Amino acid sequence: MTHYFLAAGLLAAPAPTPPAAFYTTYTYTAYTVVDRTTGEPPTQVPGVGGTLALRADGTYDKRLSLLMGDSGPRLFAQHGRFTTKGDSITFRFTDLKGPDVQRGTYRYNAKARRLTITIAGYPPGNQGVYELGATAPLPK
Repeated sequence: MTHYFLAAGLLAAPAPTPPAAFYTTYTYTAYTVVDRTTGEPPTQVPGVGGTLALRADGTYDKRLSLLMGDSGPRLFAQHGRFTTKGDSITFRFTDLKGPDVQRGTYRYNAKARRLTITIAGYPPGNQGVYELGATAPLPK
């Protein structure tokens, strides 16, 4: 009996992959910081902008801008590879500090063409929540 359950687990259907329309360019519309160490409510960061291009070949380009008070916009550029499995998403990239990985979850609303990405922060429990909308029309 144990062998049956083991075999059934190994033969389980793979996690669904995102639909073709998922792979497009998105515009950042909101960014919320969840800091569980302070007891404060989540903070919506004003002045978020930029784009995130997710390609079917597993590469991505991120160009994010945030208004940081009187110092003006802060620009972030990141290029690398991403993978999805179920509702998990992982971004792998190299920056000035070397190779890095960001892990989180995503929720894609195909009808509205909206994407929410929640990236795990530090210390554990903290999160960055990004709201994005597709910029390109669906292919005909």
